[in-house]
Amino acid sequence: MDVTALPPETLGNGVIPGPVRQAEPVVWRNPHRRDAASVLAASAFSEADMRGAEARWRRFDPLLARLFDGTEDGRIDSSLLPIGPDLARTLLGGGAGSVWVKADHDLPVTGCIKARGGVYEVLTYAETLAAAAGLLRPGLSYAAFASGAFRDLFAQHTVAVGSTGNLGFSVGVMGRALGFQVEVHMSHDAKAWKKERLRQLGARVVEHPGDYGLAVAAARDAFRDRDDAHFVDDEDSVDLFLGYAAAALDLQRQLASAGIAVDAAHPLYVYLPCGVGGAPGGVSFGLALIFGDAVRPVFVEPVASPCMLVQLAAGLDRPVSVYEAGLDNRTAADGLAVASASMLVARTVGGLIDAVVTVPDADLFVWLKALWTGAGMRLEPSAASGFAALARFLTEATPPDGASATHVVWTTGGAHLPDAEFNAALARA
Repeated sequence: MDVTALPPETLGNGVIPGPVRQAEPVVWRNPHRRDAASVLAASAFSEADMRGAEARWRRFDPLLARLFDGTEDGRIDSSLLPIGPDLARTLLGGGAGSVWVKADHDLPVTGCIKARGGVYEVLTYAETLAAAAGLLRPGLSYAAFASGAFRDLFAQHTVAVGSTGNLGFSVGVMGRALGFQVEVHMSHDAKAWKKERLRQLGARVVEHPGDYGLAVAAARDAFRDRDDAHFVDDEDSVDLFLGYAAAALDLQRQLASAGIAVDAAHPLYVYLPCGVGGAPGGVSFGLALIFGDAVRPVFVEPVASPCMLVQLAAGLDRPVSVYEAGLDNRTAADGLAVASASMLVARTVGGLIDAVVTVPDADLFVWLKALWTGAGMRLEPSAASGFAALARFLTEATPPDGASATHVVWTTGGAHLPDAEFNAALARA
């Protein structure tokens, strides 16, 4: 839809396009995008931070290999999969280019992208506690974190998080595996099966009557100033952000292995479902460090919950919410049902985002079924959003470099979706 079709409305220091306020799907080309070098130079984070996160991941490889099946030498990563020609033609609208899937819907340990941030932050906290307790020594294999004095130490501490489900599960899986107490704060309308699987892990689930943002705020207040606990703040966590950023190195390795060039003549469009923004923001930051202006991040949001679009359009002086834009934040994409974007992410990567595409719920189920029948991919509705966005983006934005571009849809969850939930989603297509 033409974003000038309805009158805009001023919010903050910017303008919210009329169709966004009407919950209509849009392709919003980011007018604040700047060259990657200038954005990165002004950032509080650097390539050294991303490399440091990667080094921490590798220190924990022996522990993860010991604790979890399905990891390759302890590495939590997913495959880069080509899309078959029939689906690719549909997605590309008959145009040229290639389509790949970064298959985090099947990520080891959690079956969702949130492991890259949630697992990483728990490991960071565990390492900090172990160092303070004098348990680290030269040559120590981090597999030792799973036993003895390490578990005794961790059992005295709590890890808490506010979540719509998948981040809570990632924190819960890792936290409980190390012996931490785990507390997950969730909105009352979060999926019941996601709450139940947390309880089965031994996590305490605290339900709140409001939305995701209120659940996070309540958890943040409950754990403020506690020496025996760590709160994983999805809205403002540097560790989460850097854990996600390290994923860019995995994609770089896979693109090189597949012989895919990424440069000015061969741009890389990456379609990233966006809730509060931590995962897509971290990935975008990492990719920009590696590929500069050749990477074009496209954030994907539900029409009812375009929190990053609203924030970027309104300006970065203060947090704004989709409620202020007249939207209700009600979507079947529960992982993306977030009213306010992370200001940390908006301020760090807002200038790197090429576009934000909003998609209606109906499209999520159409693409969920198409990917299941056409490629055997088991996705959550929110994970299917990237495919809906790719098709819309190429139709409406018609990027001039599309013929030489590589398009990567980053799926975010689905492998652990219960059969009943998945079949119900298929039935809605």
